[in-house]
Amino acid sequence: MRLRHIDRMRAIAILCMVEVHTAAIVPPEGITVGHPAAFVAAAFGGMAAPMFVTISGWGMYRSASRRLSEGHSTVQWTSWIMPRVALLCLCQLLVNLLLNVERGGRFEWHTPGVLTLLAISAALCPVLVRATTRNRSLAMLAFGISPLLLGSLSEPDIGWFERVGAESAEEWFARLLLNGTYPVVPWMFYVLLGTVLHDLSADTTTRERGIVFGVLATTVTLALSVIEEIDWANTSGEAVLTFFPASMPFLIVSGTMVALSLRILEGDEETGGEPFMGDRLSFLEPAGRLSLTIYVAHFAILGAVALMMEGEPRLALVPAFFVTILHTLAWIPLAAVHERTIPWFSLEAILRLGQSSR
Repeated sequence: MRLRHIDRMRAIAILCMVEVHTAAIVPPEGITVGHPAAFVAAAFGGMAAPMFVTISGWGMYRSASRRLSEGHSTVQWTSWIMPRVALLCLCQLLVNLLLNVERGGRFEWHTPGVLTLLAISAALCPVLVRATTRNRSLAMLAFGISPLLLGSLSEPDIGWFERVGAESAEEWFARLLLNGTYPVVPWMFYVLLGTVLHDLSADTTTRERGIVFGVLATTVTLALSVIEEIDWANTSGEAVLTFFPASMPFLIVSGTMVALSLRILEGDEETGGEPFMGDRLSFLEPAGRLSLTIYVAHFAILGAVALMMEGEPRLALVPAFFVTILHTLAWIPLAAVHERTIPWFSLEAILRLGQSSR
């Protein structure tokens, strides 16, 4: 059974990703970190990747659970996992080439990223699906506190282009596992969160208690920011919540917001009713079902924009805002038209073709 609130959640995640990536390539002139517009963009950016990874973990775990219940053989598991891992890795390489630093972009061609994280998650699915909810919850907790244990291994002081670069195989694996943009430690936290949320789909009481606890913890991080007189959230540097590298408070706060968003969008669907706002949000669903294709395709557009804008002055606030919003929202009708006309022409269709049950 297709759950509509999951498609909507996936759509919101990918649209937030498009927004923050577009804002990074087309930054308005004269906007500082403290500007309200910068705060709004950062808020979307801070939620986009956690939401995207969590809902991807939810989906992979759901598929793996079905295969486990059907008693799939080792060959069948391999035929499901390997095409997914290969496609995700190839898509990561394609994204890196589309937005390469040599053409005004943000990535080296070999940069590990969110899709390599998902590829590793896919490879681990047979293990995750055999673990109990309790054990996965404990593993999620371990990844949640891992930023406290990593220390200098997370390299909190390096800049963006160092974080996406690697001078050796050893450094590349360090970027993949510990200190890249989306390293396995601690970002596997969100994949595990997705599996736990899946298991608790019918237990709204437990999920809501967890959300309340998370909101209380979020309040503590805000109080800490005030008491210590430091920024509450920053992409990196001195702040309670940091994205690069992901701090423990960031994992807690963003994980709470993801769980809360999912609960709101769910409405009464898990109990046989309608998702939040019924059919009024159904226009988002095609974009959710096309999220991987949109993720890769929007980088093709941004790569061309980065190349054209290289060396050019920044846009003023209003034109930059208009371009960002237009590029973000355009994927909603495009996804709907795509689903009606050429649904077979997408990365998701390739996965379905290569991973159909046998």
